[in-house]
Amino acid sequence: MRIYSLKILLAGFLFLSLVSNAQNTALYSFDKSISVPGDGGYDYVSIDDANKHLFVSHGESVNVIDLKTEKVIGSIDNMKGVHGIAIDNEVNKGFITDGRDNSVVVFDLQTFKTIKVIPVTPKGPDGIMFDPFSKRVFAFCGRGNAASVIDVNDLKEIGTVDLGGGPEFAVPDGKGMIYNNLEDKNSLNVIDAVTMKVVRNYPLAPCGGPTGLAYDAKHQLIFTGCRENKGMSVVDVKTGKVVSTLPIGAGVDAVVYDPMTKLIFCSNGDSTTTIIKQKSEKEYAVVQTLYTKVRAKTMALDKDTHKIYLSVAAFQPGTRNIIPGSFEVLVYKMN
Repeated sequence: MRIYSLKILLAGFLFLSLVSNAQNTALYSFDKSISVPGDGGYDYVSIDDANKHLFVSHGESVNVIDLKTEKVIGSIDNMKGVHGIAIDNEVNKGFITDGRDNSVVVFDLQTFKTIKVIPVTPKGPDGIMFDPFSKRVFAFCGRGNAASVIDVNDLKEIGTVDLGGGPEFAVPDGKGMIYNNLEDKNSLNVIDAVTMKVVRNYPLAPCGGPTGLAYDAKHQLIFTGCRENKGMSVVDVKTGKVVSTLPIGAGVDAVVYDPMTKLIFCSNGDSTTTIIKQKSEKEYAVVQTLYTKVRAKTMALDKDTHKIYLSVAAFQPGTRNIIPGSFEVLVYKMN
């Protein structure tokens, strides 16, 4: 009887040890949910690092969350169908793509008031980014297979870039080059921000349907999320070669990289975020499948706190109809 009890006791300790180890191996866990008003569709999220504000694309508005309090503090309203948000702290302006209006909306980063609406030539502005080298904003237009280039001081379109395919996410290298995924061509464009021309195009095989991407400036690497093969590919931009491909979840959209922790995050529509560890320039490993919610596929990283923020809503079963009052931002923290 005593031997049997000892066995039970030892089994209990073993079980608790396994549970404890499993919990310790989870790098990220759920922190909180931030309820956000409104029932429109959603797309990109973006962080203003200087002011510690999170901008959340949401139907005809962009909601603003104070990252210090993690509460909604305002919105930019009266648009028709918002997508991406770009930030230029030097001129204290934000830039929003309004796809249905075929325009870029400029707003004040302090007051959130609209300053100007800029019509763009290519159709379907979607992704958008600020290039710190050329001091220009690039709005990537999905239906026009081109980018609109905005002068941040004159607040007008000064040119366009023929991309040769349907653009997705884009990132600058800070030295005058911009990297942009072409989802329908399974390739990566290299754009000269000054001349406003594509100077190189790299095939991304085995990557299919590239969407989100992030940049490792130290090693000059691109991390690109690929929907068709459910993978994340690492691309050496010096050579254009794919260094490695890792398995991720289905329906990837955003990809972010934390240079401090050497972690890469791929947010997927299948209710997961795949977390990958960069062990070296050429060695990578999936270290966690973080469970989120279905269609939580856009994401932003606060590089100070290392928290990640994902926007999501609940949908009526079998439809794309959002359940009223269900829109929220999910917050996940390091353990």
